[in-house]
Amino acid sequence: MLVILLVFTFMGMSQLSAVSSDKLDDAAEEAIEQVDNQQSVDLEELRRRIEVLAEEIESLRSGEVQQIQLSEEDIRSLGLAPSAASAYMRDAGISFAGYGEMIYKNYSEANQSGNIKGTKFDFLRNVLYVGYRFNDKFIFNSEIEVEHAKEIFLEFAYIDYLANENLGFRGGLLLVPVGLVNEFHEPTVFFGADRPVTEQRIIPTTWRENGAGVYGSVNNVAYRAYIVNGFNGSKFSSAGFRGGRQKGAKAKAGNMAFAGRVDVTPMPGVLVGASLYSGGSGQGDIKNNSRDFNVQTSIFDLHGQVQIRGFDLRGLYARSSISDALELNQSLGLTGANGVAETMHGGYVQVSYNLLSQIRSFGLSLAPYIRYEKVDTQATMPVGFTRSLSTNATFRTLGVELKPIQNIVLKVDYTWVSNQAQSGINQFSINMGYAF
Repeated sequence: MLVILLVFTFMGMSQLSAVSSDKLDDAAEEAIEQVDNQQSVDLEELRRRIEVLAEEIESLRSGEVQQIQLSEEDIRSLGLAPSAASAYMRDAGISFAGYGEMIYKNYSEANQSGNIKGTKFDFLRNVLYVGYRFNDKFIFNSEIEVEHAKEIFLEFAYIDYLANENLGFRGGLLLVPVGLVNEFHEPTVFFGADRPVTEQRIIPTTWRENGAGVYGSVNNVAYRAYIVNGFNGSKFSSAGFRGGRQKGAKAKAGNMAFAGRVDVTPMPGVLVGASLYSGGSGQGDIKNNSRDFNVQTSIFDLHGQVQIRGFDLRGLYARSSISDALELNQSLGLTGANGVAETMHGGYVQVSYNLLSQIRSFGLSLAPYIRYEKVDTQATMPVGFTRSLSTNATFRTLGVELKPIQNIVLKVDYTWVSNQAQSGINQFSINMGYAF
């Protein structure tokens, strides 16, 4: 009698929907099979299954898009910050998300050499993520950014093919998977009013290039490996690689590059990994005596992060090398201390603690943080070139981060800057950021 009652219940529910009769018929047949195979299941379990099927039928009738739950490890394995991954959290259709930040900087009146910087107030960026999930295999994702309230950039735009739960293929304008911040650059994700200097000059965040590759995870190991267009070496300087980014705009591709990383999560909250970028930067522009120089450029980093019981400890070390640095400088007409270095290196250690982590704070967090960082963009110079005393600098940052909710952050810090040229200028900064 119970079997007959259940069958008629599902038949009645299917008759109520005229939206997707085929899907509802399938649901009814599945219910009958479940009942036939589960004669020994108790009444409560059968009722629970009826409720689940009823919710699914109602979802089909209303056309409602279902949300997909992803863990923090799943999101990181995509190479995306939480808001950037919104397209992967829907089972179909369009998605919108975004982030932004504004910053106030009050510099010291003068450094030891008497140089002066003015106070600045800048709406750094406002970003809109737009994505579209075509089906369970194909996803389009993009980041459109307005910088300094007037300049529009495309930060990334690509198509993913999700082959299986361990492997995906990606092609388009890609974030280069190097360092801790470049892929995870939403202001609610990293500490500090400014991004670490190492991840601005040696790893030129935000760094994106045209290319394609694979990504995925196996157990507790996440990986990404891309082939992208190389730097434009004619834009390198004594301050680092930042000017060499091509940003997907009519990018020269005479020299290509490999970019990849591996991250291991041995336990929840702990991550260690390494990244490598290597490729030519000559792009056919670096010539000497009618000879083209490849200007092979490599960047390697080791990084780690520990988030346990309110503590957040992060560290990174990056080192780069450039072949043909002498010929590069000669081709660019650079002399003396203005030359591009053969090697650069930098790194930082940062620690913070959420003072409210061990009490019920309803999403509120208050975390003091401190960062110690050293950067040298002229560690080794080509023969005949001298180094500038200003390029070997130390940065000490002390600050506090307030999150009234997890999507909004206020960061206040002070940075002491020193170098051998005594040209460092200290700065007080306030950053307000958001992500949704």
